[in-house]
Amino acid sequence: MDRVLQYLKLKIFPNTLFFRTMLMIFIPLILVQVVSVIAFFNGNWEKVGRRLSDNLSNNIAVAVEMTSQNPDMLPEIQKLYESSYGIKFELITGERQLAVKADTHYGKEYKIVTGFLENSLHQKFPNAITTVYLANGRDDVIVLVEAPNGLYRFTASTKNIFSTSIFGFVAWMVGTSLLLFLVATLFLRIQVRSIATLAQVAEDFGKGINTPFKPYGSSEVRKAGIAFIKMKERIQKQISERTQMLAGVSHDLRTPLTRMKLQLAMLPESPDNKEFIDDIGEMEKMLDGYLAFVSGEGGEKNTFIDMNELILSIINKFRNTKAMIRYSTNDQVSAIQGREQALKRAVTNIISNAFAYGKNIAVGLESNNNKLEITVDDDGPGIPADKREDVFKAFYRLDESRNKETGGVGLGLSIARDIITSHGGKIELTDSELGGLRVLISIPL
Repeated sequence: MDRVLQYLKLKIFPNTLFFRTMLMIFIPLILVQVVSVIAFFNGNWEKVGRRLSDNLSNNIAVAVEMTSQNPDMLPEIQKLYESSYGIKFELITGERQLAVKADTHYGKEYKIVTGFLENSLHQKFPNAITTVYLANGRDDVIVLVEAPNGLYRFTASTKNIFSTSIFGFVAWMVGTSLLLFLVATLFLRIQVRSIATLAQVAEDFGKGINTPFKPYGSSEVRKAGIAFIKMKERIQKQISERTQMLAGVSHDLRTPLTRMKLQLAMLPESPDNKEFIDDIGEMEKMLDGYLAFVSGEGGEKNTFIDMNELILSIINKFRNTKAMIRYSTNDQVSAIQGREQALKRAVTNIISNAFAYGKNIAVGLESNNNKLEITVDDDGPGIPADKREDVFKAFYRLDESRNKETGGVGLGLSIARDIITSHGGKIELTDSELGGLRVLISIPL
């Protein structure tokens, strides 16, 4: 249930700067509009409605009074009211009164429109029965007044009791608010875009991708962008200096070792000389490991890599060994952007370790949740849980004797982790279903 709520929260209320800022603008804007409309309706709308209703009831009262006192002037007064006020009325007498009074049910529910007029008519005709209802699709208001001389039926437009400009004003308020909201959204998107660009560049840098970036946006964002560029340059300079230093040390040490090896070769054979030659060979092997580690930090360019083809090329190198290897992948695997030779070196180190200690190896490749996962399982002795972090340290080996059967000097996993980390990924060691070790490599797509 908690996962469902968290998922809905992320979908309905995204945790982004743009969305949060829009809420900060939108919610107060809506509250202001609601309060303004309520205040307007409670004040101006009611006042205008009462005045219009009073004006219509006054005209009705005058017409009833004039025609009651001067029945002969009824046609002239009807023409005057229709031409001057747009009000039609007739005096109904006899049996027709019952039929007209019976047809007054329509529109009774629209008290919000007719209520003010009914109250005003009751004041003008306290002793008469008055009825108000809407007709003609609510475009006309009908007023019935029972007078001593008959039943008056007045027909007028609802504009005489209800101001349609009120809705226009409300529509204008809503329209201008939406326009302001759209303008604010446009400007906000421009400001947030610079922050999003900076975040993407930082994420790419963490994956080893050197994306060109020129700071833009507000002064604070530009300042953060400039600080990031300076930090990136310092990191790249530090990595470059370390790489050059390690390469120089490895190269300088190789020369005296070669000279010592030649001098020992010129001496008569003896057990002591053989041990010295073996030690020098081991030191040369360590220097090769240094150079491999340094090459992992090199200036190789990023390209799009088909990891399926890369892993197949590595596995083919081990086909002639005594160990059995199985490889599986899914159809959703996509290419990733990275340094191809560096990734090939990292995966080769992992697979070669599996061949060194196991006889059955399983390699898997699949895409899950926007990341590429590579698994390497073996049936070897595995690594104790308390030693799994130590094996990533440079020159650390569980086999302290460093015998030649398993090979290596303890840099393979260090190099692999360094390369995978520079691509924004990670390596985890767990127990394998085959009984040995499982290496899980995760690289973001």
